[in-house]
Amino acid sequence: MAGAVEVALANGCVTATLNFGDARAILDETMAASLLEVFEQVEDDDDIRMLAITGSGANFCRGFERNCDARLVESLAVISKPTVAIINGFAIDEGLELAMAADIRIALGAARLAMTQLNRGELPRFGGTQRLPRLAGAANALRMMLTSASIDGNEAARIGLVSYLANGHVQLAQISAQVAQAIISRAPVAARLVKDAVLKGYDMTLDQGIRLEEDLYALLQTTADRAEGVRAFLEKRKPLFRGA
Repeated sequence: MAGAVEVALANGCVTATLNFGDARAILDETMAASLLEVFEQVEDDDDIRMLAITGSGANFCRGFERNCDARLVESLAVISKPTVAIINGFAIDEGLELAMAADIRIALGAARLAMTQLNRGELPRFGGTQRLPRLAGAANALRMMLTSASIDGNEAARIGLVSYLANGHVQLAQISAQVAQAIISRAPVAARLVKDAVLKGYDMTLDQGIRLEEDLYALLQTTADRAEGVRAFLEKRKPLFRGA
């Protein structure tokens, strides 16, 4: 359907595809509400291991309409399970802010990424001024925001804004599938705790972060998945993680 969020579930991975109604590729209020419902389902359903979000055609997302729910991007950022943004084309303004709220970004080399809010006399309002420098460095973030420079996927990978680079749509699908398989084959509780340790520890001192890691490691020892991992290693077989 045009102007809708298409949702698919396969092997524990939910994929939300932004299917825009026109070439503007602007997320509207209805699509934002649908995405919020997807985020809530991903967080609450124990059978779901991860979320992938992508766009249709030549666009990931070129921005949001003004009436979109202000909670949208942060709702993606706080999902406890691994999240991946598959940047299949243009990721502009709020669209790039949405992609930056995911844990991992995979992009086409030909994709275009930009933050052009200053062209309209506006300021990024979905975390762009904070996430972009954390991912790409302050100098690159200021260059992109102050000059509204558009970069391609190759440069985005070079500066650390994306983690995986694809040369075409076929390779993009292949890499995305490989990343998803790698994530869902790992222990889901441990994956959530790793994400918690990294994101919370980033703004802590080293000593505080290490204490957090130790606390989370101790918590992990009480889980059935941890015991299954040890048994599988000793028995030289693939572990069967249950997420508990």
